[in-house]
Amino acid sequence: MKKRIARNLLSMKAVFFRPEQPFTWASGIKSPVYCDNRLTLSDHKIRCDIETGLSELVREHFPETEVLMGTSTAGIAHAAITAHLMGLPMGYVRSGEKGHGRQNRIEGRLEPGQKVCVVEDLISTGGSVIHVCEALREAGAEVLGVVCIFTYGMKKGMDRLRAAGIKAVSLTDFDTVAEAAAEEGCISKDDVQRLIAFRDNPADESWMGGGE
Repeated sequence: MKKRIARNLLSMKAVFFRPEQPFTWASGIKSPVYCDNRLTLSDHKIRCDIETGLSELVREHFPETEVLMGTSTAGIAHAAITAHLMGLPMGYVRSGEKGHGRQNRIEGRLEPGQKVCVVEDLISTGGSVIHVCEALREAGAEVLGVVCIFTYGMKKGMDRLRAAGIKAVSLTDFDTVAEAAAEEGCISKDDVQRLIAFRDNPADESWMGGGE
């Protein structure tokens, strides 16, 4: 599954690599990879692969799930489609409370004590999904864990999730997509090691010089 989803993301250019002309994240970090999983919603076959895969992850790792909660905004559609396939209720968590109406942060019905699985599109440093899980816990939910499409596998992110007591599983990951990209000629095999160096320590920009 990891390799199939990786190839799907590459074919849609939902994830593609540009080690020679890095992207700049909002944090200022230079990144050789760009990820926009919203694009996968535009292709029926790829969308089916992803939502079926997310359903399988929920059933395998969090079989007691009673409600799916998407992250705002990228996780909402994936949570809705996955919940439809599984016959489960769903909702989503805003990044902050609304400034009008009922001022909800959590949208959709959520009863105290319900077992929840969070659906996210990607995980990098883990900060945003941790905030979502904290909001759900504050509302009385039992957060079983998180499923996502893609994870960078960064040490900082994994450490933060572990410290927050959150189990996260993904359909594919940075290493698998990088390997698939090299196999398809999107990047050179030599670039893979540079990409792994970025994943291991994004703050160290020596990978941009090929380690020179």
